[in-house]
Amino acid sequence: MKVALLQFNPTVGDLAGNANKILKFAKMAKSKGAELCVTSELALLGYPPRDLLLSADFIKKSWNVMQKLAKDSKSLPPILVGTATANKNKQGRPLYNCAAFLEDGIVKKIFLKSLLPTYDVFDEDRYFEPGEGVQTLSFRNQKIGVSICEDLWNDRDFWKRPRYKYDPVEMLAQDKVDLIINLSSSPFSAGKQKLRELMIKSASRKHKVAIIYVNQVGSNDDLIFDGASLIFDKKGKLRARARAFEEDVLVLDIEKLSGSQISKYPSDIESIYKALSLGLSDYMGKCGFKSALIGLSGGIDSSVVACIAQNALGKKGVTGVLMPSPYTASESISDALKLAKNLGIRTVTIPITPLMESYGKSLEKAFAPFKRDITEENIQARIRGNILMALSNKYGSLVLSTGNKSELTVGYTTLYGDLAGGQAVIGDLFKTQVYNLAKWINRKNEVIPKNVIRKPPSAELRPNQKDQDILPPYDVLDKILYLYVEKQKGPNEIVKEGFEKKLVRKVFSMIANAEFKRRQAPPTLKVTGRAFGPGWRMPVAAKHLFIK
Repeated sequence: MKVALLQFNPTVGDLAGNANKILKFAKMAKSKGAELCVTSELALLGYPPRDLLLSADFIKKSWNVMQKLAKDSKSLPPILVGTATANKNKQGRPLYNCAAFLEDGIVKKIFLKSLLPTYDVFDEDRYFEPGEGVQTLSFRNQKIGVSICEDLWNDRDFWKRPRYKYDPVEMLAQDKVDLIINLSSSPFSAGKQKLRELMIKSASRKHKVAIIYVNQVGSNDDLIFDGASLIFDKKGKLRARARAFEEDVLVLDIEKLSGSQISKYPSDIESIYKALSLGLSDYMGKCGFKSALIGLSGGIDSSVVACIAQNALGKKGVTGVLMPSPYTASESISDALKLAKNLGIRTVTIPITPLMESYGKSLEKAFAPFKRDITEENIQARIRGNILMALSNKYGSLVLSTGNKSELTVGYTTLYGDLAGGQAVIGDLFKTQVYNLAKWINRKNEVIPKNVIRKPPSAELRPNQKDQDILPPYDVLDKILYLYVEKQKGPNEIVKEGFEKKLVRKVFSMIANAEFKRRQAPPTLKVTGRAFGPGWRMPVAAKHLFIK
C-alpha cells in the first residue's frame, strides 16, 4: 500500500485556501500512485489556530469546508485530514483535536487526539477535550493506528519523566496494528529533529511497528515548522524523510519500504538560518507585507538581520536605513553601505544630529536640574525608532527589530527605540549565536564585512561606547543567560556552576528589571527551546530573582 505524506504550508484561518492545498497535494500524490494520503495536525485550520477555536462559527464553517473537501476529493485517494470537531457531550472542553478520514465523498470516521500538551507554546487544554481508547482504521487489509502529534511523545522508556499516565503508541501496539500514522504540527527548534528521529526510532523498534510521521511546514506568527516528515520501518530504520523547510509530497509503499527517500536535514546553524528566513517570509506574506525596513547601524545584529531579510524577501524587498549621529563611527557607516552593496539592497540615509539638537533645545529647561545620563542615549534610539515607523507608514513596509536575545534578557535595549518593529527576527538568538550565524553566512565569501564581525560591539550612543562598559563579555553572559532561560536555573544554582556571585547578582538584577520590556517586545521568531513569546509567562510585578 502506497501512502502519501502531504507536507504543506497552511495559513491559520484560511479554510478554503488550506482545503485547496490539500486537494492540490492529493492530486500530486495520486499521480505518484498513492492509495492513502495524510496531512499534518489541524491542517485544515492551520496550526496553531489559538483563540479562533473559541468561535463556534469558525468551527461550523470549518466543517462546511470539510464536507465540500470530502466531495471534491471523491476521485482522489482517501485522505486523513487534521482538523477540530465539536465535543457533543454535556461536559468537558468544547472541542476535540482530530483527524477526519475522507473516502467516497464523505467523512467516514473521526480519530481523536489523546494527549493534550499544555506547556511552553502549547495550550491545548484550553480548547480540547482528550480522546480516549485505541483508535484504528481498517484499510487495504491493513490495521492502521491513528495518532496525533503529542500522542507520539510519551514513551516511558525514552523519557526519564513521562508527562502523561499512559502511552497511546503502546496501546496501539498492544492492539497489534500493522502501522501507526501520526499527524503532527511540531514546531522547530535547533537540534529538535535529532530528538524526534531518536524518539520515533526507539518506539518503532520497541513495538516492532512502522511509524509514519507527517509534520507541518511553514511559519505562523512566532512558530516555525520544519516539515522533514518521516517514515520508520518496524525495525526502527529510517526509510524516508521529506524535505526540510519546504513543501513536499512523499509517497512510499509501506509494505515493501525498499527504496529509501531520505532528504538531507540541514546542520544546526543552517537550519536556524533557513528557519528564520522561512519565518520572516511567511510572516510578511501572510500579514500582507511586501517589503521590510531595517535600521542599518554597521553592527553585527542589523547585518545578520539584513542578510536573513534579503534571503527571505529578495533584494527589492529590503531597504536599509542609515541614521548616523555625532557618535557614529565613520567605519560603521562604510560597513553598513558595504553590506548593503554586497546584498544588493536599497539604502536611505537620514542623519539624526539635527533632531537630537532639536530635542535638546526643547527639553533644556525641563532637564536643567539633572545631569546627563542614559536619558539622552534613549532619546537617540527613540528618534531612530520614530524615523523607521514613519517610513513604515509611508512605504507600507514592516520594520524589523534587530535586537538579540542577550540584549532583551538583560534589558540592554530601548523601548520604542531599537525595540520598535513588527517582528524580532533574531530575538531568540543570543549574541554569541548571532556571531556564529554571521560567520556561517560568510562561509563562502564576504557578505558581512569582516570589520563588522571583528570590532567590539557598541550601541554608539555616546563617545567611545562599548557594550562591555555595562555588560560582561558575551561569551560569559550568554552562558549565564542560557542556564536561566533554557535550563530554568535560579541565580544560586548558577553560582554553583562556577560563576562569580557578584557577576550573577548583577546579571539577575538586570534580568528582573527588564521583564516589562520583554512584555512589550515585537513578536519573536522561535528557534530555541524557550523563547520570549507565548511560552514565556514570567510576572512583571514580582520579586523572585535573588541570591542568598
